[in-house]
Amino acid sequence: MIKISDPRKLLNISYQTRALIVKMLSAAGSGHTGASLGLADIFTCLYFNELNHNPENPVWPDRDRVILSIGHVAPVFYATLAQAGYFEKSELFTLRKFGSRLQGHPGLDSRLPGIETSSGSLGQGLSIATGMAIVAKKSSSDIRVFSIHGDGELQEGQIWEAAMAAAHYNLDNITAIVDLNGVQIDGPTREVMHLEPLAAKWQAFGWNVIGCDGHNISGILNAFRQARANSGKPSVILARTIMGKGIKTIENDHHWHGRAPSPAEAIEFLCQIEEIFRDELAKI
Repeated sequence: MIKISDPRKLLNISYQTRALIVKMLSAAGSGHTGASLGLADIFTCLYFNELNHNPENPVWPDRDRVILSIGHVAPVFYATLAQAGYFEKSELFTLRKFGSRLQGHPGLDSRLPGIETSSGSLGQGLSIATGMAIVAKKSSSDIRVFSIHGDGELQEGQIWEAAMAAAHYNLDNITAIVDLNGVQIDGPTREVMHLEPLAAKWQAFGWNVIGCDGHNISGILNAFRQARANSGKPSVILARTIMGKGIKTIENDHHWHGRAPSPAEAIEFLCQIEEIFRDELAKI
């Protein structure tokens, strides 16, 4: 298990991840930039502090499971897996290339280490995670299941069917993580389909609700601790994030939901990432 507790080291990893995301998307010429950048801090805390896993043995039976329900943020998933040691970083630059293991959405058929399920169709991840959590409970296993979602994805009805089932079976071994950036492909979520009061909705479905700033390393770690300490009901972490975090010129711009930077834009973006990383580091 990788266990890094120093917020400065975790912040450094998250900004390295952002730089890799920009480089790999620019090389691919397509892909999803905004939410991938926004989730870098959460993925870093999950894989480098919270998760019980072993990159040298990706199919270790007692590993925690991560279900990426929002498959289009594959760039942050792949970059994090590579940084954690699941495969060489050089493979990141085959993203979306013909024959690459790094498909546009993660697929089990790719045989890429660290992938637990194929994803792409939104709304399905929580159902998969719930099934895994039920099996773990029945086998008296300590395995925990993490399911990662976008806020726009919560407009899918299947999410709430799974939420009801997880509470019914008292699955305190499951933690859903919702990326609350307030933006989806068509624009702000409040205009496409308003989600609030979101915390009250999850509570009404029988979940333990935890809020956090999705860019505050200490806050994210504390949210995971609260979820781990909870018993008797499933937990959901509502993480408020900024789409495109680390690149001021594209933050909260829904046009960057599924757009990749050009080579020239990538150079500018990498400069912004380095500048913002220094500013964030100085605050810790």
